[in-house]
Amino acid sequence: MLSVRRLPVRWRLAITSAILTLVILIAFAVIVGRLATQRLRSDFSAETRSAASTLAIESHVGYAPGSGVIVEHPILDSLVLPNRASVRFVTEAGTVLARTRNAPQLGPPRQGLHHYGELQVAALPVLESSLGPETFVQYARSTESLEATIHRLWLFLAFGVIGGTALATLAGLAIAGRAMRPISSLTATAREIASTGDPSQRMPEPQTEDEIAELARTLDEMLRSLDASKAETQRAMQRQRELVADASHELRTPLTSVLANLELLESALDPSRQGEESEIVGSALRSSRRMSRLVSDLLLLARVDSGRLGGRSVCDLAAIVKDALAEIGPVAGEHSIRLLRSEPARLSCNADELHQLARNLLENAVRHTPAGSAIEVSVWSENGLAVLEVADDGPGIPDGLEEDVFGRFVRGAGPADIAGSGGTGLGLAIVRTVAESHGGSVGVERSQSGGARFRVELPAPEPQASSDGAEAPMGSPASF
Repeated sequence: MLSVRRLPVRWRLAITSAILTLVILIAFAVIVGRLATQRLRSDFSAETRSAASTLAIESHVGYAPGSGVIVEHPILDSLVLPNRASVRFVTEAGTVLARTRNAPQLGPPRQGLHHYGELQVAALPVLESSLGPETFVQYARSTESLEATIHRLWLFLAFGVIGGTALATLAGLAIAGRAMRPISSLTATAREIASTGDPSQRMPEPQTEDEIAELARTLDEMLRSLDASKAETQRAMQRQRELVADASHELRTPLTSVLANLELLESALDPSRQGEESEIVGSALRSSRRMSRLVSDLLLLARVDSGRLGGRSVCDLAAIVKDALAEIGPVAGEHSIRLLRSEPARLSCNADELHQLARNLLENAVRHTPAGSAIEVSVWSENGLAVLEVADDGPGIPDGLEEDVFGRFVRGAGPADIAGSGGTGLGLAIVRTVAESHGGSVGVERSQSGGARFRVELPAPEPQASSDGAEAPMGSPASF
């Protein structure tokens, strides 16, 4: 059964109004029905007593020699026929002196008004009677018509209660719906703002000056405050992104200089004296290279976050993946990397960013699978999409972490992670950022061998041809 609290407000108002109306109408119907019933029964009894009294006064009972008992009743027909009544003239002992046609047995006379079966009987002594014993007139009427009238009265009152309750429900719904219309308008606007995330919209202001208008104005003021706060937050975040992008860009030059000097120093060391000095230089060189890689990753993320997209041109995803494979191959160790499928997949893209995307996926597979694991790479085009898949036969990603692995600075996806792999936790975050900046998506699921399978889908519309028959670049380069 549906709880009343879960019903809409207009229905609760209508039900409350209907219940109150029902209680009032029932109380009214009971009072009116009882009073009307008592009045009908009283009038019926009064008519019966009055008719019997009239007969007792106007009738004459006597004894005529040779004719026996004579009953004279000049107004009998006018009292009996319209009411379908029955009349008997009886002695005190119950001897019937005269009666109307088909008059039933009414028993011995009892002076006054009483019921005999379904009949109401009024018995009164005849005033003009020359017989020795006292003579009574019995006037009887059936109560069937009276009960039918009372039944129709209660039926009419019941229908009135039901009809009144139904009308009260409909009226309550109409009034509540009209009263809730401004709230429905506010709710629709709030739902649209929630779906679009745009607090710059304004709440509709009701025409009346009531609590709903006050609520609309309060919500509108809240939206204006949220809009101002959101704009300020966006400006602060944009400044922060630009700062990170600029700082990362500026850091590349001194890091490049440090790397060059360290490499020069390493090559200048006397081979005969290599030892602790060589280890120190080598450690500094590895740390500098890792720092350079981290700065490059941060620069790419900051550029995309701040909207500084790289230049776009028509390129082949299959060729980009082959270049990334060529770079990863020498450092793959005991891993087996195989290009399972390579089909041309041309799209408008930033080749450097897609190269980093493919390289990060391959490095992730190498870093987080045990030695000797097999890695399969596939590239193809279907349904207007360029698709890249990298699958391995490692332990895979634990259930429930499929989305977490794409977070920034998330390191490790399970117990198979290689200790000391040196990852920055930005590899898969860059994969997702680059894919989404190109209008695509990336997801991960379990491969057929039980490992992880990363799938990148990028839109690949047909490139437009220029007037001289060559393919025109799909997109214009952007400056940084």
